[in-house]
Amino acid sequence: MRFVAATLALVACALSAGVSFAQEEPYLDDRSSPQALVKSLYNAINRKEYARAYGYFSNPPAPTLDEYAKGYADTEGVTLVVGTPAEEGAAGSTFYSLPVAISATGANEQVFAGCYTLRLANPQIQGDPYKPLAIEKGALAPVSGPIEAALPTSCPDAPALPAQNAALERAKAKFTASRLDSCQIEEGNEPQAWDIEFHYTYDSQDEPARKFKLIRFYCARGAYNEVHVYYLADDMGELNELHFAQPELDIRYENDDHEGKVESVNVIGFTSADRLVNSEFDPDTKTISSWAKWRGVGDASSVGKWIFRNGTFTLVRFEVDASYDGEIEHQTVVDYDSGP
Repeated sequence: MRFVAATLALVACALSAGVSFAQEEPYLDDRSSPQALVKSLYNAINRKEYARAYGYFSNPPAPTLDEYAKGYADTEGVTLVVGTPAEEGAAGSTFYSLPVAISATGANEQVFAGCYTLRLANPQIQGDPYKPLAIEKGALAPVSGPIEAALPTSCPDAPALPAQNAALERAKAKFTASRLDSCQIEEGNEPQAWDIEFHYTYDSQDEPARKFKLIRFYCARGAYNEVHVYYLADDMGELNELHFAQPELDIRYENDDHEGKVESVNVIGFTSADRLVNSEFDPDTKTISSWAKWRGVGDASSVGKWIFRNGTFTLVRFEVDASYDGEIEHQTVVDYDSGP
């Protein structure tokens, strides 16, 4: 309990005058999951509703509510990122270990990272008074660098994840931390994952197949496009965000409004994209395809195809229809996919 109080006081002292959070943040009081409860804690702090924040702890983080509130006298707001909790059952209760990172915004920004431990006594065997999910303790420490890189992938005392889930959980934590500003991160929007078995060209075919895991996250959605981010976990435990080769195009029209006749489409180089639009993975052919619509009807658009081989995804085909003419007639600009 003293450690929690000291940690919260340290966070409070790191904050100084800045943007007011109290009137901007909608009220949130949710104990349905460890993530929701910790989000509710910082929602209460940002709204200066300290009695509510104090009540989320099963062991008071300060001797009295007044002392707890005084620790936040100069606090203007906290930005929070949460990871994926690990859970373990013991003596009729479920304990959760939740990785978190917070940014204390103000004249001098300070980032803290660590874990909260939460406990839920089995609701089916509880009596009166009922005890909901509550925070048992927290352990946060100052760290250097931006909040996006500070989120721990796991908690030191958390139960080990099953091997088949470890890569997925690490990808969730990495995606949440690195894509906080560039993607619409929504709780409950679970990623899709596929196992890929293969042999490197230098592997003997008698050896067991290598097993990689491909993970796709929803990132954003527009009127007619959905954007995805991909991660690939290899058989050595390394996890990387995928970037996809794409051609840089020089498109010439007969006039300047981009709606006239297309005079030419030329590849003038290659770039790398960290997101794909309207993408799908075919586990049978081990290919990722995308169809990026330049407008809703899809008459102007680009189509790409990347095949998994020798441990990575390689661009093998790219097609473009640059004419806004109501017809879908793609022109192939990159082709390493067709036979001789």
